[in-house]
Amino acid sequence: MICMLNPNLKLNPKIFNLDVEQVPIRKGFGQGLLLAGEANKNVVALCADLTESTQMIFFKEKFPERFVEIGVAEQNLVTVASGMAAMGKIPFCSSYAMFSPGRNWEQIRTTIAYNDRPVKIVGSHAGISVGPDGGTHQALEDIALMRVIPNMDVLSPCDAIEAKKITLALAKTSKPAYLRLAREKTPIITTEETPVQIGKAEIYWMPDVGLAQVGIIATGSLMYRALVAAKELEAEGIKTKVMNLSSIKPIDVDAIVMLVKETRGLVTVEEHQVMGGMGGTVAEVLAQNYPVPIEFIGVQDEFGQSGTPDELVEHYGMGKNSIKEAVRKVLSRKI
Repeated sequence: MICMLNPNLKLNPKIFNLDVEQVPIRKGFGQGLLLAGEANKNVVALCADLTESTQMIFFKEKFPERFVEIGVAEQNLVTVASGMAAMGKIPFCSSYAMFSPGRNWEQIRTTIAYNDRPVKIVGSHAGISVGPDGGTHQALEDIALMRVIPNMDVLSPCDAIEAKKITLALAKTSKPAYLRLAREKTPIITTEETPVQIGKAEIYWMPDVGLAQVGIIATGSLMYRALVAAKELEAEGIKTKVMNLSSIKPIDVDAIVMLVKETRGLVTVEEHQVMGGMGGTVAEVLAQNYPVPIEFIGVQDEFGQSGTPDELVEHYGMGKNSIKEAVRKVLSRKI
């Protein structure tokens, strides 16, 4: 079978190899923040006592005079960042997603978004990727919390390289933004040549010949599993297209509508509650533009629990076999 990664996007040719390189998505953010700081002296960083975990350590070591350790005080974290933004700085503030935006949502809404300050909120260790830390630390609601806020962009990169590029792009915008990052190592899907643009989605996988029967839209760390599922389905004679939706808000309405007009059926894949998350955002787009049968892969109105990340992905029905089953279900429902 011909491997049908989109050749125009210059994706990693080793993606389906057993020895594909794996890097934590959060590390790409750390690398991108350092580059952004080198490019613009107004870029500053603030952290809530998790400098190494959130990978702000690179920036702190290079620019100690532009780094502020707030301590375990997430509400202060974002309000101080908002004040710095009001004075012309470009603040990136990081903590675990469960604490920011989980603990300081009102301060984010009022001091940052309401005033349209260009603060970049970085929610690390999102989803169930914190594994053994358990349900109290597994942020499964953060996309819903952030996408509902006016003025707020929401980004969820699929690998470390894309996280680096999105971080650099965010440093150049004048808007508030939320950047969602996973903890665990994930396969490198993209390359330095792969295009990334806020507000634009890309098709990463397409059929070898003919039209796709079902579209798969994935975001964040589950993108790799979506691609593996698409490859296996192709071998079974089921043709799909896989879209990487790293920009959840602003969302690429035209690309989504184009995908569903071809496939007339859709599966969304995210490491998040299905209610209010990326899948809900896509469903809103389809309801207004082109309704089709849709299945949602994600956590189904439950809290997380302790376990390894891989165990939890399978337990909550977010693995490649669950994605394949959802595609078959959409095929059975197609109009």
